[in-house]
Amino acid sequence: MYVATGVASGSGISAIALIIGINLLYYIPLIILIVLGIRALLKYLRSKDANPETVQIRRSLGEALKAHRTRCKMTQEFVAESLGVSRQAVSKWETGVSRS
Repeated sequence: MYVATGVASGSGISAIALIIGINLLYYIPLIILIVLGIRALLKYLRSKDANPETVQIRRSLGEALKAHRTRCKMTQEFVAESLGVSRQAVSKWETGVSRS
């Protein structure tokens, strides 16, 4: 049994394509706007990392240990006694001779 839909045969596919095509014309700028928005947000978030005030310079454990020790005006001997190691071990850590 054939049901008439009011659309001439063969033109149903082109009508659907036309409807989909028209809808895509409305969605493409929206999709582009969303993509550009996400890219701008990521660029903004990355720019915060580039700010020298907020970025902590990556450095070795020895460099960090020496910086904190000198800022707190502690000697290598005091740090060594606190950690239960020799002063030479602390010196090696700070100079990078020993990585353990």
